[in-house]
Amino acid sequence: MAQMVLIMGESGTGKSTSMRNCDPETTAIVNPVGKPLPFKGKFTTLNGETESRKICKFMKEQAAIGKKLIVVDDFQYILSVPYMNRIKENGWDKWNDFGANYFEIIEICKSLPDDVIVAYLSHSETLENGVTTIKLIGKLLREKITIEGLFTIVLRTGVNEGKYYFYTQNSGKDTVKSPIGMFPAYAIDNDLNYVADKIRNFYEMGDYKTDAEMEQADQDVASDLEKPEGRSRRTRGKKADSVQGEASEEKTGRTRKSRSEVQAENEQKIEEHDAKVSEALDEAFPGQEEVPFDEAADVADTVPQPDLQKPPRRTRKERNTEKADSESITLDTDTYFYIPADDNYVMKHAGDISPEGGEVITKEEFNAGVKRLAQEKNPAPDEPLDGAMNSPEQHVRGQRRRRRS
Repeated sequence: MAQMVLIMGESGTGKSTSMRNCDPETTAIVNPVGKPLPFKGKFTTLNGETESRKICKFMKEQAAIGKKLIVVDDFQYILSVPYMNRIKENGWDKWNDFGANYFEIIEICKSLPDDVIVAYLSHSETLENGVTTIKLIGKLLREKITIEGLFTIVLRTGVNEGKYYFYTQNSGKDTVKSPIGMFPAYAIDNDLNYVADKIRNFYEMGDYKTDAEMEQADQDVASDLEKPEGRSRRTRGKKADSVQGEASEEKTGRTRKSRSEVQAENEQKIEEHDAKVSEALDEAFPGQEEVPFDEAADVADTVPQPDLQKPPRRTRKERNTEKADSESITLDTDTYFYIPADDNYVMKHAGDISPEGGEVITKEEFNAGVKRLAQEKNPAPDEPLDGAMNSPEQHVRGQRRRRRS
């Protein structure tokens, strides 16, 4: 079965443009309305076709000749174009035809090779409840099938300060989702070629790139955009100036300082203020070991008080980190630990109890530590065993092939 990914977003937010880095030699495109691509490039394309039988045949043929990425662009037009062609037709039969035609183009993935990725690019819409989801017509598909439920990976396009992104995590007001640990950040560049490489690496599909090769790509596409917080009663009750301050901070691209950073800055300001007070006292009372309290206080008052900032509330991650380093707690998020007493590395999921004496570390530190322990326990033999997995030096072009029984 081919691996599927759904990418949704408003028109003009970078869905079709995300194909700009894809390799024409290994990529085929289904273009239901036949519109030109928003960049230069020649791809094998099926234009102006909305009938599932012909589209499925094209997808099978392209997979058979070695295309590893098949893109169904403007997927919503598979529904809307036939609808407009039969708009004067009465009865329910046409709605059944629309739904079956649409669904068959998703189901075809079950008969495609395992190393093929099919990306469905579709417009989105916001429902009355405020949730942004894939755009459909009629009630049949919306009520009978949750389209996003057929996909493990659902991304959403977005534009922020002139830059185009894929959002990889659910914001609470959309249907976005992706496997834990697949993508490096909440927002990544809208690069479909990177997404395809990441899927192959994550699921070890075909000739996939190694973790080391993907690490640099992760850094190149990751954004520092933070995941939006849901509006609670407390946030709705904040003063207008606070809301404006947050909006201004978001526009300038600044990020929120952590509680520990603010506390450290305050401590530094206090130390500098104390030093200035000592200098003022030395100038006012040179050589005196004892100084009248009232007079000393008057001199100290001449030194401006430091502008101390109120430390923000700790984030959930900061609370987990602080508590996990000192005691066992129930974790709110997936967390990686190093156990110094046992020289061991463990990963705990949300809802698990943190290990006693564990130090919170990053995923990269966890992966490096696990590899170190594995190498120490099973050093590479002088002569490889017959049938053993090829060593890294034997990989072709930095890629490794899936081991098959």
